[in-house]
Amino acid sequence: MILVFGRTGQVATELGKLPDTLCLGRDQADLTDPAACAAAIRTRMPAAVINAAAYTAVDAAETDADTARIVNAKAPAVIATTCAELGAPLVHLSTDYVFDGSGDRPFPSNAPTGPLNVYGCTKLTGEDAVRTAGGTYALLRTSWVFSAHGSNFVKTMLRLSETRDTLNIVDDQIGGPTPAKAIATACLTIAEALIADPRRSGTYHFTGAPDVSWADFARTIFAEAGRRTNVTGIPTTEYPTPAQRPLNSRLDCSTTETTFGLPRPDWRDALPAILKDTT
Repeated sequence: MILVFGRTGQVATELGKLPDTLCLGRDQADLTDPAACAAAIRTRMPAAVINAAAYTAVDAAETDADTARIVNAKAPAVIATTCAELGAPLVHLSTDYVFDGSGDRPFPSNAPTGPLNVYGCTKLTGEDAVRTAGGTYALLRTSWVFSAHGSNFVKTMLRLSETRDTLNIVDDQIGGPTPAKAIATACLTIAEALIADPRRSGTYHFTGAPDVSWADFARTIFAEAGRRTNVTGIPTTEYPTPAQRPLNSRLDCSTTETTFGLPRPDWRDALPAILKDTT
């Protein structure tokens, strides 16, 4: 059995549909109580653990840094230490926000980090804790997650298009939209690989292809959904947010494909089914 922290998030929802997984919600393991997370692992003695839970409210984290730090850094530290003590591999989801978004080339997994906001800083601290815990692990960074459930860009665009003929969307932030279902499958594949060969421990990237701007992502969503909403591209400077976003969220995923046989999923292939389930 593979134990999953998270039950209602986008990736956790998809993990719950896969065989041999047990997903724990906040009522069973709240990441604001790291000790409870450790107890959940010890009670169930899983073959591996996947941490798909996180504080992901990027803007709210700017004023709620303490909670974000507990959920994204302290809890993963305790989870990783417990997994190391029990010999259970850990797959921990992370984010493109650990980078500063400079340049226009994809960041390899060993590139220098430099988060621009509180959320990214807490996720980076969590990464460091997982690495130093001494166990078998995979840090899996991903980006721009979307699905038919939860809160995400696709659902927001569909909602706005119901009442808006034109939308201004940022066109200078570039990244890889990633279907939650593909991430869930990747997590399970990696967990099973780590059970078989702990030497595969390390930091990996997994994002959808091709890389695209938010504006072009929106245009594709509207075209596929048959919405007549026009998109006007604008620079990030014209859409200020409490938390600064990286302009370049491209991630080099080649090591993930080489090590685990997981190529980047084409997000355009996943979009029709997600739109069908959403609309």
